[in-house]
Amino acid sequence: MDIQHSQHRQHRVVFAAACIAGISYLLVARHDGGMAYTLWKGAGVALLALWCGLQARDVAGWMITAVIAFGALGDVLLETHGLTIGALAFALGHLIAATLYWRNRRMQAPATQKALALALLVLAPLVSWLLTERADVTFYAAILGTMAATAWLSRFPRYSTGIGAVMFVVSDWLIFARLGPLESAAWVSYAIWLLYFVGQALIAWGVVTTLASDKTG
Repeated sequence: MDIQHSQHRQHRVVFAAACIAGISYLLVARHDGGMAYTLWKGAGVALLALWCGLQARDVAGWMITAVIAFGALGDVLLETHGLTIGALAFALGHLIAATLYWRNRRMQAPATQKALALALLVLAPLVSWLLTERADVTFYAAILGTMAATAWLSRFPRYSTGIGAVMFVVSDWLIFARLGPLESAAWVSYAIWLLYFVGQALIAWGVVTTLASDKTG
């Protein structure tokens, strides 16, 4: 029991550290301060990946760890290598996530929830195309929409994992909008990061806590 209590405390500390690192990045979200700021940007989601990994006990646990880890890698690569290379890391994470969610899909999803999932699948690339008119962005967004749609139809809680996936989509739409119509809007950088980080935290929380309840239930 003492070991288990110590592990739970360790998990809480890591999750709290992730939240502190992620939310505090808002202070510098619009600055270009070199490698220190890049590492700060990656730290929050990297700690979320560590939190997932500390509790991984099966394939699903390691899959969500990989999903969040690719997000952290994408955060860093966006700063060091640009949008295209960073997007590749995120796309790999989305593909792993979609596989995880599909393997854990709800067998009896209501028609309204299926309709919402279809809307995510269609709107993610459509809106991205309208914002950028770029084929590469639209292709990435199709993968993003697949991730969000399968998250919505998965057995993981919609109020955490499902909403987190939707927040990820909106965050990416704002990134694409910043390439054009919202290029000079100061608030966009803050909104992008807040939606993205909270979305990642909700995704991780929903999946990890569900998998943990499977083990204890």
